Amino acid sequence: MHFDSAVFGEFVGTMVLILLGNGVVGGVVLSGTKAENAGWICVTTGWALAVLCGIATATALGDADAHLNPAFTVASVIMNGRPERLYTYIPAQILGALLGATLVWLFYLPHFAITEDPGKKLACFSTGPAIRGYAHSFFCEMLGTFMLVLVASAFGSHGFAANGVAGGIGPVLTGALVWSIGLSLGATTGYAINPARDLGPRIAHTLLPIAGKTDSDWSYGWVPVLGPVAGAVCAAIFVHVSGI
Repeated sequence: MHFDSAVFGEFVGTMVLILLGNGVVGGVVLSGTKAENAGWICVTTGWALAVLCGIATATALGDADAHLNPAFTVASVIMNGRPERLYTYIPAQILGALLGATLVWLFYLPHFAITEDPGKKLACFSTGPAIRGYAHSFFCEMLGTFMLVLVASAFGSHGFAANGVAGGIGPVLTGALVWSIGLSLGATTGYAINPARDLGPRIAHTLLPIAGKTDSDWSYGWVPVLGPVAGAVCAAIFVHVSGI
């Protein structure tokens, strides 16, 4: 049996991303934690560091791409080819996200039990809009992901590297980028900007025996999947046309 280190890296890296990313959400929103009500700065910082850790882990496992994000995988195929990534990377990313979300639930199990608000429990798994509106939420997810792919591509461009950027700093830069997006563009939808980040945990929320949970809000679930894909496609076309 052939072992694909890149696919394994996508799986484990995405698991790390979701465990640490949704973990900070759990710490902030669930009842009785030492980080309860720590706020948006805590959440965005935790997610930025989760991205750094996920990419570093995937890279260490032999995954030179370290996408951890189906939208970025779609953009990569448009920009660089290799369509097989669509049916190898994306399932690994979604399964890694599902596992990461399950571990968050197990980690905070006593706090899920004493949290009365089912919406807070769902927030530990998936994103949701501050103001309900499918079209606007789709636009927000699309624009946030456009910026993710555009600036990440700029970080990897020859022009940027020519300025003497040290090797290995890529995960740090990407973490800073996600931090910026979270602070500036994340407050409307919770900035999934990653279909696996929302879909895998939403599936976990549906399947797990979470005490007092509400429905998994699948009527909204298409927005953080298709919005990021649309943004990534637009960014990939822009990067190709502009020559970044």
